[in-house]
Amino acid sequence: MTTEMIGHSPQITHIQRVLPMIALSDASVLICGATGTGKELVAQRLHQLSRRADKSMMTINCAALPVQDVEVDLFGRANADGEVIESGRLLAAQGSSVFLDEVDALPLSVQAKVLRFLEAGECQLAGSHKLHVIDARILAATSVDLPAEVKAGRFRADLYYRLQVVPLELPPLNQRSEDISLLLTYFAKQFAGNNAPLRFSKEVIHQLQRYDWPGNVRELSNFCQRLSLLQPGIMVQSKDLPLEMQQKSLSSAQQFTLPAEGIDLAQLELDLIEQALELAAGNRSKAARLLGVTRDTLLYRMQKYGLSDDAK
Repeated sequence: MTTEMIGHSPQITHIQRVLPMIALSDASVLICGATGTGKELVAQRLHQLSRRADKSMMTINCAALPVQDVEVDLFGRANADGEVIESGRLLAAQGSSVFLDEVDALPLSVQAKVLRFLEAGECQLAGSHKLHVIDARILAATSVDLPAEVKAGRFRADLYYRLQVVPLELPPLNQRSEDISLLLTYFAKQFAGNNAPLRFSKEVIHQLQRYDWPGNVRELSNFCQRLSLLQPGIMVQSKDLPLEMQQKSLSSAQQFTLPAEGIDLAQLELDLIEQALELAAGNRSKAARLLGVTRDTLLYRMQKYGLSDDAK
């Protein structure tokens, strides 16, 4: 399975460029982003590009840790002499990478021990005061506002700052609409099996670029997988889209009445672009979504009208 980041939007291009550099380090990485944006994909890519790639990455879903014996699950158990009688998952990650998914769900009761592990690689096993030192790199991910969790007292500030030595922010899919066509093609091929891959009409691509994608890339992947199973190889038309995607597209389509005296189309287009950029605080991706066009189209129009290209 490939772990390449698919896309050519500025945000994704930046991540593609910095991942190889970050992977060469052993610094802790905190990957932030909404659910479905590809945080685990980034962690896998960092591991594959690192010197630890010959060992399997240890993935720990902090939200699924056992309520009881969470310390044993993470660190393990030893007898009074310090001999390991039950190896925890961190201890088993010697020489590899550890991915702490949903790190915000890590119980406060063990956060201090995880901090010590991050700082010195030390594991204190239940049943013994002897410390076991291992070499493992920590990658963590969260979809919540960790600084807010720190402020609320649900997450240790020192652990937060230790995790985010290298912070990475993944954008939601609705902020990278120019990547949607590439992603549709990629997932259509991935899920085609022995059938011809799905194809998408231009109208459908434009509709999907206007859709909000609350589930982000995961939602788009599931959409392609479902269609590939139920209607393999088709040319996807508007009628084939789920109702919520059709409704969003229809609600986005404004109806304008041409005045009897006519309009200056070029001036209207220029005014709309300027208004969209103002509403989006200069963010070109957001402005493009407001106008129902791709980011590349917006940039072309901005150049056409000699608008400043220093927006975001």
